[in-house]
Amino acid sequence: GKALYSGMLNEAGGVIDDLIVYFLQEDFFRLVVNSATREKDLAHITAQVKAFDITVTERPEFAMIAVQGPNAKAKVATLLTAEQQAAVAGMKPFFGAQAGDLFIATTGYTGEDGYEIALPNEQAADFWQKLLDAGVAPAGLGARDTLRLEAGMNLYGQDMDETVSPLAANMGWTIAWAPEERNFIGRKALEQHKAQGTHKLVGLVMETKGVLRHGQRVVVEGGEGEITSGTFSPTLGFSIAMARVPATVGDTAEVDIRGKMVPVKVVKPAFVRMGKKVI
Repeated sequence: GKALYSGMLNEAGGVIDDLIVYFLQEDFFRLVVNSATREKDLAHITAQVKAFDITVTERPEFAMIAVQGPNAKAKVATLLTAEQQAAVAGMKPFFGAQAGDLFIATTGYTGEDGYEIALPNEQAADFWQKLLDAGVAPAGLGARDTLRLEAGMNLYGQDMDETVSPLAANMGWTIAWAPEERNFIGRKALEQHKAQGTHKLVGLVMETKGVLRHGQRVVVEGGEGEITSGTFSPTLGFSIAMARVPATVGDTAEVDIRGKMVPVKVVKPAFVRMGKKVI
């Protein structure tokens, strides 16, 4: 049931996708990938497994509903049978369990507590309506994007892609380097990136008026970079961003906002967790 966040890399060390792998049995793993990259992910995985005795099964018959927030688990519990409640009782973060027709995981993309629930397509609309009836509010992509940025979570295609190393996308912690003879796609390229150490993804905080946005130029000691994701943080009351900049960056930087250089603080790329400030 343990879940693992990981990058799927190409030979150049670029990120094909970031995904979650669930270890269900010694010979059974579940992958949850980004919907926008589904086809290329499936093609890459299918090509790689040809050298092994592995069967890849796509599951288009499942939908996924994420219920996130401080009251999420309690609200979901009102929809579960006693057996389903028992299956997820006391489940630690980043685990998943089959509970009847539902696959319930303590994962998410918001920095909040809650579940991601995979269920048969034909049950999804009814489950959604029951959540609404229980007082759960629907949230759109805009709200989700604000939450994931406050939590310092990457958005594929924006904070990283096939041309960006995980080392330059605050994903170095996902790489298992040991033992030295352990081989994986992109390892040689990553070792070169590690030795060069040219760029990294950092957090930016601007407590003055204005909003940090994707694509804005960032000037730091030793060079320039660019904001990959930026927005106004409703939780904090000021603007935050993630930016890829030269690794020589210090504690301060300047952002080019419509031709004006505005000073910002450089922090670790995580701003809010569980609704609380972490910077």
